[in-house]
Amino acid sequence: MSFSTGSGARGPQINVTPLIDVLLTLIIVFMVVVAMDPEYVERVQIPQPNQKPAPEAPQPRTIVIQVVWTAKDQPPSVKINHEDIRWQDLETRLAEIYLKRVEKVAFVRGDDDVDFQYVADVIDLAHQAGVQRVGLLTQGRALAGE
Repeated sequence: MSFSTGSGARGPQINVTPLIDVLLTLIIVFMVVVAMDPEYVERVQIPQPNQKPAPEAPQPRTIVIQVVWTAKDQPPSVKINHEDIRWQDLETRLAEIYLKRVEKVAFVRGDDDVDFQYVADVIDLAHQAGVQRVGLLTQGRALAGE
């Protein structure tokens, strides 16, 4: 029995180059399959056009409630952006205005001759109608919307 350790063939060897190609192909296939998984898909909703016709005129951004003195021993009149409103309809009209608004801010201007109690009533009705912030305007101060 003799062993030869000379320069002969070493034995069978495995060629790993095709196996690496198969491995890289499988990695790419798995990456594509994971990317197509519906769990990772972003759902999109496209806004649909409004079927209702647009309003005739846009509402003014600034709402000014005026308490105007009328006569002695009579309650003052109330105006919203120069539109006359009855005292009974003030809260419902303000609720209609502020129902669709994001900014719930109103400004109150009272004449010099008006008791502050009427201005306080307007502020209270505005808060009940959904107005969150109420500003008081002084005499001679005008806003851009007026």
